[in-house]
Amino acid sequence: MNSDVNDFLEEQGRGLAELAERFRKERLAAARRAAVESAARIRSLNGRVRKLAQSGVRLSAISQGTAQSLIELQSDIVTAALDEAAGQLQRAVHTGSVLELARNQAEVLQAARERIVKDMARAVAILKGAAGDVRKVALRAPAKPVANRKTAVRRRAAARPVAARAVARKAKARPRANARTRRPRSR
Repeated sequence: MNSDVNDFLEEQGRGLAELAERFRKERLAAARRAAVESAARIRSLNGRVRKLAQSGVRLSAISQGTAQSLIELQSDIVTAALDEAAGQLQRAVHTGSVLELARNQAEVLQAARERIVKDMARAVAILKGAAGDVRKVALRAPAKPVANRKTAVRRRAAARPVAARAVARKAKARPRANARTRRPRSR
């Protein structure tokens, strides 16, 4: 009986040793597979990182160009205002009467109003151009891929409240009536 127990224990020990060896090899194989898959995922990020970097460079160029245009516009505005102020003072020196001074002042105000409108139109055009360029960069950027459309649909459905799902289910199950065969509702 002692030998039977020893044989049984030896057999069980060998079985456990084989099982442990198999688990060790399977864990090693699983770790290798995980490492290979991780490396592939990391390599796949290179393209995305490059596209993101290129988008960043484009956005920086757009930002710099827009800032430059706005600074030039500001410079033009200040220069025009200073020239106009100097001209107005020059005209004031050569006016003969208060009435003529008032007329000149009205003309200056009208010219200033027109200049402000033109300057605002230029600023809006600069900003619209920049917005269009940014939109183009954004459209070139890769959209986040959806791994599985069915999974995404299920997630959205699960996110809806229970009552909304019940209404959707009833609407799906109910046959739709043709517009001609519908009866008007009684009030």
